[in-house]
Amino acid sequence: MRNRLSIVVLLLAFCATLFPLKAQKSSFPFFDQSGKIRLQTTELDDLADTIAVISHRADDIVWARVVYRVIDMREKQNYRLYFPIRYDNPSYRNLFKVILDAICNDGLTAYERGVEFLPQYNRPLSAEDLQANTQLPKETEDEENSYLIEADALGTPTLNVDNFTYYVKNQLKYIIQEVIFFDKHSSRLYSKIIGIAPLYSAHPHKQDATAMSSLHTSILFWVLFDELRPFLAKQYMINSGNEVQRLTMDEFFAQRLYSSYLLGDNNLFGRMLLDYDKVVDKDKFEQYVKKEQKRIETELLNFEQDLWEY
Repeated sequence: MRNRLSIVVLLLAFCATLFPLKAQKSSFPFFDQSGKIRLQTTELDDLADTIAVISHRADDIVWARVVYRVIDMREKQNYRLYFPIRYDNPSYRNLFKVILDAICNDGLTAYERGVEFLPQYNRPLSAEDLQANTQLPKETEDEENSYLIEADALGTPTLNVDNFTYYVKNQLKYIIQEVIFFDKHSSRLYSKIIGIAPLYSAHPHKQDATAMSSLHTSILFWVLFDELRPFLAKQYMINSGNEVQRLTMDEFFAQRLYSSYLLGDNNLFGRMLLDYDKVVDKDKFEQYVKKEQKRIETELLNFEQDLWEY
């Protein structure tokens, strides 16, 4: 018996020496051939084609609620999405640059903001539409129109590099459409971003009639988040004080490392919280919005807590 055990041990040791790499993860050098810190862009391109997506059966979803949140780039927690604002940074791109490059160079579909605030994702924008939506404000009436995205003779959207840095300084917010749902099969509450839309605060066509109409006209376009994910997975974010802790934008969103605040949810009246400026006194409006934000967040938290007995 001992002889047989010894033979098995020797065989296992022999196999381990023949196939040492199969028991280890693929390792890449930290420095490149010139001695600089090596960014694994090639490996990221390969990984972006195999993004894991959890498939949920419709019969297992017993509760769902769609909410809208605002990601403000002026929040410290979101700085890594906003910087760098320079167009020619060789290693890093901000979120806005990733989205624009995907639209102009890789055919990512951008959808119109629609007549109503709620996105429909049923009308893709042409290059001419994107050009009209990304017009820069003019200092004088005689000044020629200038755009961030321009349509060439073939109707292809192209990014105006000279206007990028100027434009991105006023691109300070995003709206995300998020669904929170409970899957009875796994007995878990999930959240998933459906779409994301950049806002431009200095849009020349922005209306100032009400807070909601002003916000609506600030939306440049909507992008489906699942279609954007492969491009986010190819881009590392600027490090936060640790060069070894490398994080892609897709991982940043998956781990919910961003800061956001509630704009509203799908409700009976089809209203966002800013729509109530028509029925609430101006001096009480801010307090009312904060109260409603807290109420919705509490309802979402209580739903998960009330599922279990302790």
